[in-house]
Amino acid sequence: MAGYQHGMTRYSFIALAALAVALPSGQATAKPLRNGGKLLLTNGISSLEGAAGGGLTPWAVIAGNETDEGIGLSAHGTIVEVKDYDYQSAGVAIGFRDRLELSYTHQDFNTNEIGAALGLGKDYAFSQDIVGAKLRVAGDLVYDSLPAIAVGVQYKKNGQGDVVRAIGARHDEGVDYYATVSRLFLSRSILLSATARLTKANQMGLLGFGGDKNGDYGVEFEGSAAWQLSPGLAIGGEFRSKPDNLGIAREDDWFDAFAALALSRNLTATVAYTDLGSIATVKGQRGVFLSLQAAF
Repeated sequence: MAGYQHGMTRYSFIALAALAVALPSGQATAKPLRNGGKLLLTNGISSLEGAAGGGLTPWAVIAGNETDEGIGLSAHGTIVEVKDYDYQSAGVAIGFRDRLELSYTHQDFNTNEIGAALGLGKDYAFSQDIVGAKLRVAGDLVYDSLPAIAVGVQYKKNGQGDVVRAIGARHDEGVDYYATVSRLFLSRSILLSATARLTKANQMGLLGFGGDKNGDYGVEFEGSAAWQLSPGLAIGGEFRSKPDNLGIAREDDWFDAFAALALSRNLTATVAYTDLGSIATVKGQRGVFLSLQAAF
């Protein structure tokens, strides 16, 4: 199974790269409106798994401030503090011609006092590495008659294989596939995005992949809505449905309400109230999401 997943991941990356070369670049008429770069906030922020978009879900946008003639780069650090757990992640992403995105993110999830109650030890931490690729296959967030449409793949490797299998996960690595559609209605300053994800990850993969209740892929849905109050400030909310594969640890859908502020053309700060439901047997995991992103 692991060899199959590695093969699928490799072929997925190759297919995305090949499509990026074959597809035409964005419309030339859009260039004068961009003033050498994307409109503020239209490259999104770095999601928990590293793809450009919202905090909980990817959008059909490409990381970095590049247009269709350049290469862009973004780097992020994110902290999530909920009632009983702490989460941190950091990563980088490269955007090619506003068409193809490659990303890497490392995640750490600290169980704090709950780790001792679960027999893992106080401050026991789960970790995960995620390598992603996203391709915008059609449309544009702002300038095309079609909304931006993108497909993506994320290979995830959990660092605590023995532990996640002991709690019922079937694998310590897996691959997510997703398709996303996004549109910024510029005249109304409203952004809408919807994503369908094919996954078997437990808590993004931090608790492994598949479980005693279900080991197969399932389709989950994610959505974002944002209102741009000014060129540099947006508020909104997100939803992400989750699989529920582990008998020992129920998994709930996620919600957030966020504000994103462009401190400059290259620096964006995001704060959100987030409700992650039940995590690792403990209910009511609500708290704050903080993220800082630099993009060029």
